Amino acid sequence: MTVAEAVDRYAEMVRAKCSTGALAPSSAEVYARDVVTFAELAGADRVLDDLSGADVDEVLLAFARKPDGRRRAAPAPGGGALQSASSQARFRRSLSAFFKYAVVAGWVQLDPMVAVTVRPKHRGGLRAERRALTVEQAEGLLGAAREMADGGAAPRRRVDQRTELRDGLIVLLLAAVGPRVSELTRANAEDFFVNGGMRYWRIFGKGGRTRDVPLPRPVVEVLDAYLAEGRVLLDRGVESRALLLSWRGRRLARGDVQAVIDRVLEGVEPGRRRSVTPHGLRHTTATHLLAAATDMDAVRRVLGHSDLSTLGRYRDELPGELEAAMRVHPLLGPVERG
Repeated sequence: MTVAEAVDRYAEMVRAKCSTGALAPSSAEVYARDVVTFAELAGADRVLDDLSGADVDEVLLAFARKPDGRRRAAPAPGGGALQSASSQARFRRSLSAFFKYAVVAGWVQLDPMVAVTVRPKHRGGLRAERRALTVEQAEGLLGAAREMADGGAAPRRRVDQRTELRDGLIVLLLAAVGPRVSELTRANAEDFFVNGGMRYWRIFGKGGRTRDVPLPRPVVEVLDAYLAEGRVLLDRGVESRALLLSWRGRRLARGDVQAVIDRVLEGVEPGRRRSVTPHGLRHTTATHLLAAATDMDAVRRVLGHSDLSTLGRYRDELPGELEAAMRVHPLLGPVERG
């Protein structure tokens, strides 16, 4: 069996699991996309059972240096990795699942993943020291998002193709509430409601769980403007329920969100500008809510985690936080700088 034939059959299996509810649509999309990429890098006409651990090593290295299609990034210095650490780890997990299924299905005799020697250090997959934006960087991004939503950017597009309000809202929701990107793109306009004078977003998360998250006033202002003006212009009757629409009137795809963030970043002054992913903004939300001494369980509920221990992975270190904490010690009171 060739690589292309195996990938096609595996993709059919993934779609079948999705249709029966055994696999989430977002997971099915990732698995299918990754095995297609694997076929491109490994060679679609090669015999699957002929692939060795060394061949998979080459695929992992090729993927690490493959430009990220979601971003308009310059080539990495010295030919280093262009894919993020998380993308590389996800791709490796997808390949492991694919080959485990291939062994069970009898497509290969041995799983080549057990012979893979390339490690994260070689793949350029070392995790960044800090993924959360600092206060200054986050304020710069949010300021640019609000300015864009207010019409600060001067677009050269037709009125019915303008997405400034939508783009500003996306960044504000990601930074203020920290949803998963799949939760954001799955959101419908009807998921936002008012209770007791407060606007809430009912988020449909992983495992069929829902959570109602109150929205800060600046986010509500942009949301109301988008629903009243921006979304009306984009809605062409193709997908009337979706909150976020493309200029063609279709539900915005997950892969489009990074491009939106990059567009907003262009409006941030260089001194406060730092590239960030949607997941990095989720880290930013968790980090700054916890740094402000927000109750940990409240932060857990905002992010949609089932366990408090998961928050530890989202709490990134911020420069100067230890010094700030010791200057206002709860047992000693304010401490003067020495």
